[in-house]
Amino acid sequence: MLETSARLLRVLSLLQVRRDWGGPELAERLGVSTRTLRTDVERLRSLGYPVEARSGVAGGYRLGAGGVLPPLLLDDEEAVAVAVGLRTAAAGGVAGIEETSVRALVKLEQVLPGRLRGRVRAVSAATVAVGGAGPRVDAEVLTGIAGAIRDRERLRFDYAGGSGGVWGEEPRGDEGDAQDITNAAGNSSDASGGGVRPPRVVEPHRLVAWGRRWYLVAWDNGREAWRTFRVDRMNLKTPNGARFVPRALPEEDVAEFVRRSVGEASWQYRARVKVFASAEYVKNRMPIPIEPEVIDESACIVELGSDDPHQLAVWLGLMDADFDVLDAPELVAAVRELGDRYHRAAGG
Repeated sequence: MLETSARLLRVLSLLQVRRDWGGPELAERLGVSTRTLRTDVERLRSLGYPVEARSGVAGGYRLGAGGVLPPLLLDDEEAVAVAVGLRTAAAGGVAGIEETSVRALVKLEQVLPGRLRGRVRAVSAATVAVGGAGPRVDAEVLTGIAGAIRDRERLRFDYAGGSGGVWGEEPRGDEGDAQDITNAAGNSSDASGGGVRPPRVVEPHRLVAWGRRWYLVAWDNGREAWRTFRVDRMNLKTPNGARFVPRALPEEDVAEFVRRSVGEASWQYRARVKVFASAEYVKNRMPIPIEPEVIDESACIVELGSDDPHQLAVWLGLMDADFDVLDAPELVAAVRELGDRYHRAAGG
């Protein structure tokens, strides 16, 4: 009986996460037969949950209007994780949820057992949240994107550009799609010269939080390729577009996909540099995944990118290793200028 009750809660949870489930898919997710699933659905209906069913080969289930989960049940570790997450959100990079997070935390602490309240308050007393100056994301935009991912609906949005930085940390516009951002004259217009770009139309795949930034990984229907978008630069259009059948991302790890695509985004300037350190040392110093060209155990060659050779010169100094610039005279001049400045500052 306990196992059945736990499974019913699991069914409700899955029906809340996604709008539609195929019968065989839902049964496989639960680890039961389709016959057992039908029995569970009938039990939920007898308890007052409006679970709707579709017949036929493409049959499945969805939770109808008015379907609400029972009171939240959390074990000790889950309760502490939620409380710590709410405290973090109160000082995070999502606009408009700070006060809401505090109110939710107060309510949660009121229902926690005494032993858990002590653990949560100990974490709170021992940590300090430092707000950063990074971009803030509108909570409604996040929930709108998440809903489109859940319901498999295309998103329509305007996308704002930005200025580039070392490793594409502040890429312009669509990450990894520099040719769509500026035309030959350097203007922020579409490639056809029309002056104003039409809204982007994409099939949203996943939201990724990296540092204080949020990214959307999506299939761009206009470019017919996978793209990564900064959420703080998206201005959603309503209503959403048509529903779609999800595509498979070419990489298993969506987080690594974002790290790589953001790191390679919109570089206007590239340089090959010989670093007198092991390839493993250089890889560990890089903010994005990179595969150096190994020379021997104490030297390797890397290709670096930036929008400005002076930025790249500064970053190379921070790598804390000797290096030779192989094929970039602009970078050589920037390194020389930076070295002269440091020499003067040291009283040389």
